[in-house]
Amino acid sequence: FQVDRTERVKNSLNPRFAKKFLIDYYFELVQKLKFGIYDIDNKTYDLSDDDFLGELECTLGQIVSSRTLTKPLVLKNGKPAGRGSITITAEEVKDNRVVVFELEARKLDNKDFFGKSDPYLEFHKQTGDGNWVMVHRTEVIKNNLNPVWRPFKISLNSLCYSDMDKSIKVECYDYDGDGSHDLIGSFQTTMSKLKEASRSSPVEFECINEKKRQKKKNYKNSGIVSVKHCEIIVECTFLDYIMGGCQLNFTVGIDFTGSNGDPRSPDSLHYLSPNGVNEYLTAIWSVGMVIQDYDTDKMFPAFGFGAQIPPSFQVSHEFPINFNPSNPFCNGIQGIVDAYRACLPQVKLYGPTNFSPIINHVARFAAAATQQQTASQYFILLIITDGVITDLDQTRTAIVNASKLPMSIIIVGVGGADFDAMEFLDGDDGVLRSSSGEPAVRDIVQFVPFRKFQNCPKEALAQCVLAEVPQQVVNYFSTYKLQPPKNPAA
Repeated sequence: FQVDRTERVKNSLNPRFAKKFLIDYYFELVQKLKFGIYDIDNKTYDLSDDDFLGELECTLGQIVSSRTLTKPLVLKNGKPAGRGSITITAEEVKDNRVVVFELEARKLDNKDFFGKSDPYLEFHKQTGDGNWVMVHRTEVIKNNLNPVWRPFKISLNSLCYSDMDKSIKVECYDYDGDGSHDLIGSFQTTMSKLKEASRSSPVEFECINEKKRQKKKNYKNSGIVSVKHCEIIVECTFLDYIMGGCQLNFTVGIDFTGSNGDPRSPDSLHYLSPNGVNEYLTAIWSVGMVIQDYDTDKMFPAFGFGAQIPPSFQVSHEFPINFNPSNPFCNGIQGIVDAYRACLPQVKLYGPTNFSPIINHVARFAAAATQQQTASQYFILLIITDGVITDLDQTRTAIVNASKLPMSIIIVGVGGADFDAMEFLDGDDGVLRSSSGEPAVRDIVQFVPFRKFQNCPKEALAQCVLAEVPQQVVNYFSTYKLQPPKNPAA
């Protein structure tokens, strides 16, 4: 269906269109676009009576990863439309300004009979109808009337709709375990006032408790909140990194353990149906079709694990499915599919189910990429498996080590096995720890069972497993203060 159309440029073979199209961008979707060019010599809106000059079909991912995409125009039959070409430029519409705060307080009222107050701050912005909405809560500082809070960030838009003179209300509370937190006091200010703060000259506010002020004649305040530092900075978004030249490197790991069943049997998870697909290939297609737009050479390494491989039929947990150790790369997603189909009859499914060798393999490349000191590469490993991990301790350690690197891991469980151990690796419920107790720096694992998506549109699996990737990319590069190789705005 037609989303929009440009203005008409008269009498030009090299038109430059001023019209901009506003399109919502979703990394986890393949968003197909078609641009059609017409020569219009009448005033009707219908294009059927106008001359068709050519068109381009592409994805929004291709455009944003190129930043400027130039392609030849083709006719409806796919043949070249003369020498005509089209150039499409993308930019992100955003306000990615963030406010960095450093705050402390002194002489806060004591609200506790035993011990001292446990203060925290809440920041509120005012909506159009006059109500206040909380936008940030600091951590609680236990048993302290002179607390110093850790530095924190709030997006400028969240804090005050990016309006420097919009009212901001800050409330100071004493935390209570039963949820009945006591208000110590509050004050109102604006961003214009807050950003006057500097470490040598903090901006200070009296914390006022209106109920106490009305009751006490000589009431002064309930403490002082001191803004030691308030700075507006610009943070890179996911698209800033992509448009600035960051490449997403995609690697696939495929489970060839015996529990999958004999590939020649229709009951096997590796059995290729008459139309040439199975759950393994469906997962590769679904995730790979999204990620391939963000890798310029589209050469993807693919490995198998848990099989006896030729010629000696020793068990391997890290073998290239094209059997070329010096060049494990497959040409595009179709290349992975072709290599998988050719590999199946040549290996003997065996075991056990060890993830750590493939995770460590990709982690070595991610570690090498950190030497470049820019946000130039990020690695995404897709592991497709049918069962319970055998080397759970080694896998936990491998993931904890990988959490310090530009890397994310997606695990898709195929078949009907019990995947409780996989859910444990996905740190959504708590911090994953290595066997020695070291915590993961970031949550980098996303696990989903394929069976959840069997009756869903084919895009649903990719949507689920890739939705967290943009934030994981941003979190890594911002934590290590790495900038895109090129200025995305240039």
